[in-house]
Amino acid sequence: MECTITSTTATKRTRGGFTLVELMVASGIGVIVFVLAATIIFFSARSFAALTNYVDLDRVGRNALDTMSTEIRQVDALTSFATNKVVFRGTDPISTGAYLLTYTYDPSKKTLTGEFTGARREKRVLLSECQTFLFSSFQRNPMNGSYDQYPTDPNRPDLCKLVQVSWVCSRDILGKKANTESVQSAKFVIRKQ
Repeated sequence: MECTITSTTATKRTRGGFTLVELMVASGIGVIVFVLAATIIFFSARSFAALTNYVDLDRVGRNALDTMSTEIRQVDALTSFATNKVVFRGTDPISTGAYLLTYTYDPSKKTLTGEFTGARREKRVLLSECQTFLFSSFQRNPMNGSYDQYPTDPNRPDLCKLVQVSWVCSRDILGKKANTESVQSAKFVIRKQ
């Protein structure tokens, strides 16, 4: 038996790796994917914040409307009127004492406050971050052929039967001012008038 030794020549092994061109293409694609992901996350966060703000501002607005509706409908008369401040006179049925109910919009603080003075003293902020707010007052008699009301003479607030309020609130969303609440408006009838 013959043994022959065969030898193989060692081939050069090439090392696996990226060339500079491949690395640059991969880096470029990675940056593009990262920028797209960051953009989607940013806009998703902004949309979520806007939706959250809208729901919160709507809740606060409804609470303010409910509170004002209950209080204005129970007063006796409007005693003073301005587009940013109204004062009502009322009588408390429990203590039979007179009180004043004042709503004031402060454009510098962007707040609407309600205040009771008399036997019961209380001051509270009903709305904050309110960009615009407007009170309007109307007389008892409607205009012929419509559901509109006559505006009250500013010198005769005692003739007021209906008070209208309208406002817009907004907040900053990730550093950008955005209206996240539509215009709120309501009319309140003074029942005792």
